[in-house]
Amino acid sequence: MMNTQYLTDLLPLLCLGLVTFMLAGFVKGVVGLGLPTVAVGLLGLAMPTAQAAALLIVPSLVTNVWQLLAGPRFAALARRLWPMLAGICVGTWAGGGWLANGGHLAGMALGIALLAYAALGLAAVRLHVPKHWSAAHVSALGGGIGVATGLVTAATGVFVIPAVPFLQALDLERDDLVQALGLSFTVSTVALAAGLARDGIFHGHAMGVSLLALAPALGGMYFGQWVRGRVSATAFRRCFFVGLAMLGAELVIQHLR
Repeated sequence: MMNTQYLTDLLPLLCLGLVTFMLAGFVKGVVGLGLPTVAVGLLGLAMPTAQAAALLIVPSLVTNVWQLLAGPRFAALARRLWPMLAGICVGTWAGGGWLANGGHLAGMALGIALLAYAALGLAAVRLHVPKHWSAAHVSALGGGIGVATGLVTAATGVFVIPAVPFLQALDLERDDLVQALGLSFTVSTVALAAGLARDGIFHGHAMGVSLLALAPALGGMYFGQWVRGRVSATAFRRCFFVGLAMLGAELVIQHLR
């Protein structure tokens, strides 16, 4: 009876995980980002944010390495972006324990982060780094952006703000931007995994479940890449950000109760 009850309780979570990672992979396949944002946001409705973040580690790492290696200029981008990447590691490590001990605050922080990201996306805010800035100025800004991104990652498990707006502001070529996003997300995923492992959240069981989530995430991503050439990217991104805003609002409301 106990085993039957255990399976009965576990089945809804398994279904939620399957659908979540398929949807998150699909979004990433279409727009090139969004897997951790969607996955942590949806799973955060049913479990603590720290546990949700632990489950995304393997799918996020594999899909971002895939995205990273698909581009043509890894070495050049790594040299240009290393201050931001180093800052991500520093910020994530400095914020260690926030997810593990944040409780409702972590869930609310996640909701606020999703709302902020959705607002920027819907407003089509596009920043630009001034052309006359020297490489040293851009590097210094990148380091600060990296630290801020790491702190947000440590608090919410999501690593898009403010790294994505900064990378877009560099006016990179499309392929370079996609590869730069993959590089940033890969480093963020590794830094987050290290922090969660230090806090005892990303352990053997969580690794196993995260590994199981890889198949639906890859399947969704493959389908999303197929769809990308057949739908309006602008319309899809708008729907994505609207859905993200609704999800963020629900998380905030849920953790205010």
